[in-house]
Amino acid sequence: MTNKKETEKRDKTNSKATEATESKINKEDQPVPENENNPGGNRGGEPVAEDKEQTGTAAKEENSDNIEEQAPTAEEKLAEMQDKYLRLSAEFDNYRKRTLKERIEMTKTAGESILVNILPVMDDFDRAVKIMENAPDVKAMKEGIDLIYNKLRDFLKQNGIKEIESDNREFDTDLHEAVTSIPAPEKKMKGKVVDTIQKGYYLHDKVIRFSKVVIGE
Repeated sequence: MTNKKETEKRDKTNSKATEATESKINKEDQPVPENENNPGGNRGGEPVAEDKEQTGTAAKEENSDNIEEQAPTAEEKLAEMQDKYLRLSAEFDNYRKRTLKERIEMTKTAGESILVNILPVMDDFDRAVKIMENAPDVKAMKEGIDLIYNKLRDFLKQNGIKEIESDNREFDTDLHEAVTSIPAPEKKMKGKVVDTIQKGYYLHDKVIRFSKVVIGE
């Protein structure tokens, strides 16, 4: 009788242990619901290892792409530096040429104002020489004035002053200033310079005084 009771007691104990084990297994098999504190629906709120690895790889790839887009390559930097060098070199060359040209022009015309003031003296000499041509008794005076005149003319030539040819030339507004017009003595003189009242002069290739002329019409 005693053995029978002990056997029934052991059977009950084993039955309870079996039920407890099955209940635990069933709970572990049931899925855990997802929420903000437990993304992925894992027990304990921990993300799956595979999800962690995928997330980390994607972040690394994105950062790598951003770095590649932002940082210029060595070839791009070299091309940019070469472009800047060429631009600076061209600008400096233009500046050098411009300043050199300005310096040359300044040197050529540095004494322009002085030489222009000497021109009236030449005008007086021209008049004196013409008057002396009709004065036969002043030979010595004529020779002296001719000497001074030639020296002054040579001085002007050495400084780049040269006379503008006007007589019997076509009227040119870039060289001549018309004072008046008269009937042309010949048909071929129409539109040409009949007489020069005041000579014009160049300083090198620049007109510093226009010729004052009379035009035939």
